[in-house]
Amino acid sequence: MGNHYIYILECSDGTLYTGYTNDLEKRLHTHNEGKGAKYTRVRLPVKRVYEESFETKSAAMQREYAIKQLTRSQKIKLIQGGTL
Repeated sequence: MGNHYIYILECSDGTLYTGYTNDLEKRLHTHNEGKGAKYTRVRLPVKRVYEESFETKSAAMQREYAIKQLTRSQKIKLIQGGTL
């Protein structure tokens, strides 16, 4: 698989955050140190609940955008193994 990833985090308040990275473990660590996105800084800790890998950054960014357009219920369905 590729080395470009999109991921969904579940924040401590139950909200979902979608992002892109080329290093999943490092990015999760960065989020939990409070050095990630402003959105997650006040919602720590976060845990990764979903991920997809891609060969190109472009493909990953397109998928990230598509996921960000989904409703919360659609994201939950995706996390639980559905496809969208």
